[in-house]
Amino acid sequence: MNNTIGTLFIISAPSGAGKTSLVKALLEKTAGIGVSVSHTTRDMRPGEVDGKDYHYIKHTEFEKMVEAGEFLEHAKVFDNYYGTAMSNIEVALDKGDDVILEIDWQGAEQVRKLMPASVSIFILPPSVAALEERLRGRGQDSDEIIARRMQDAKSETSHYAEFDYLVVNDQFEIALSELEAIVKSLRCRFSAQSQRHALLLKELLD
Repeated sequence: MNNTIGTLFIISAPSGAGKTSLVKALLEKTAGIGVSVSHTTRDMRPGEVDGKDYHYIKHTEFEKMVEAGEFLEHAKVFDNYYGTAMSNIEVALDKGDDVILEIDWQGAEQVRKLMPASVSIFILPPSVAALEERLRGRGQDSDEIIARRMQDAKSETSHYAEFDYLVVNDQFEIALSELEAIVKSLRCRFSAQSQRHALLLKELLD
């Protein structure tokens, strides 16, 4: 896995920070990068599609996959399991594509241990008030769930220092441009460029 051309990007954020919207916009503007579709045991939300947003499976099926060692990382969040299957990521990286993992800090910690060449990005909301406003603006959760998510957001954010990059999602376009800059800079690293342009280098040096 250390000799792959593509880069594995770990993107984490407290719920309501705007991570999903930023990643979607990044994908629309950037070629050669995709999101790994995770497995989860949580219920499907309105508008979500199985196999596109998540692979929705039962707890028993998830546990069998854990026992078989099929996950790069897995964690329990809000009483449900989430996990990233290893096989699809390996194929994409070996082809030279970049892959984004949208996971929490627990998953990020597991991935960094198995894939130290991965690059991690933490997205912050501009304020506590903005975070709560975004959560309420979804219109999907009760006051009790929102209160719990606010508390969990504090816990999630306490791990920000474990990440390589920080992006504050105050003005969306600025935050998006910062994400784009991170991706572009990693693509220009010597290790990636020397493999990507091996034939050119050989021709120039022969």
